[in-house]
Amino acid sequence: MAPSLKVLDELKECTDIKKLLFCGVGCAVQAFRVVQDELDLDEVYVLGTNCADNSPSPKDASEFIRQGIPEMTNKKIKGYEFMPDFKVHVKYEGANGDIDYEKKPYFCLLGDVAEFAIAQSCLACFDYSNSLADIVVGYMGAPLDSEMDKSYQTVTIRNSRGEKMIQSALNAHRLDIGQWATGKGKHEPFTMATVSSDNLVQKMVGGKMKSQGMPRILGNILAALMTTVGPKGVSFARYSIDYHLLRNYLHCLDFYGEETANKILPEYSTAIVRRYCDENDEFRKLVESIKSK
Repeated sequence: MAPSLKVLDELKECTDIKKLLFCGVGCAVQAFRVVQDELDLDEVYVLGTNCADNSPSPKDASEFIRQGIPEMTNKKIKGYEFMPDFKVHVKYEGANGDIDYEKKPYFCLLGDVAEFAIAQSCLACFDYSNSLADIVVGYMGAPLDSEMDKSYQTVTIRNSRGEKMIQSALNAHRLDIGQWATGKGKHEPFTMATVSSDNLVQKMVGGKMKSQGMPRILGNILAALMTTVGPKGVSFARYSIDYHLLRNYLHCLDFYGEETANKILPEYSTAIVRRYCDENDEFRKLVESIKSK
C-alpha cells in the first residue's frame, strides 16, 4: 500500500542525508510519522495528498480498468481518478504519445467493482484528509475547469513547515496561488443517497445489490445533472469525505462490532457519524440494522 516506505531502511543506514521530503497518502504518512524520529534527520517535510479507496495492487488497478472501463483495456493507462464531475477520468497515452482522457460516469461502472478495486484496509481508514501531513494537495474543494492535471488543486497548509514549503515554491516560481477555496450546495442529501445505494453497504444490511451499471447515455445525463445541482467545491469535498467516513464506519461496525468500531474512530469522524445518526433517519436505520445482525 505504501512502497515509498521501503526506502526508509536504506535511509537509516545513510548518515549523510539529514533533510527529507516525504510524500504520501494518509496511511503512508501515518506509518512514516511513527518511525520518523528513528531516522535521525535534522529537517523533515511531509507533502500529502487526499486519498479514498486505494487499489490493493497494480494488478487490481488493471483489473478495475478491464472490468469497469473495458474500452480502455488496450490503452497505455497513466492513471485514473474519481473526479467532482461524477466521472472516472482515465489518463492515457495516445498513439502519437500525446496525453488524452476517457471519462466514464460513476453510474456506468459495474455494481460489484468495489469488491476487487478497493483495498480492505481502506474500508477501515478515516484519514481521507491526510491529517498528519504538513501540507495536503488534491483536487477536492477546487473547481474542475478542464482536465484534472490542468485545473487548480486545493492546498491545505497545517503548520509552519507547510508554510515554509509553500513559500519556497512561490519563491522558485513553481507555484501559482489562485482564489480561496469556496463551495455551494447542501451535501448531506447527496451523501446519504450515495451511502444508501453503495453495494458494500447493501451487502452489510442484506439489501438489494446492483450488478450492472447504467447505459452510457443515461450515465452521462445523470452525471451532468449531479454536477449542475449537486455540491460544488468545498461542499463536494465535504460530500466525499462524509460518504467515505459513514461507509467505513458501517463497515467497521459490521466487521469489528460496535465497541471496537467506536474506539478506532478519530474524534472528528465521531462527530460526523454522531451528527448523521442524530439527524438522519436513513443512516440511523442502517446502523441499527447492522447492530441487530
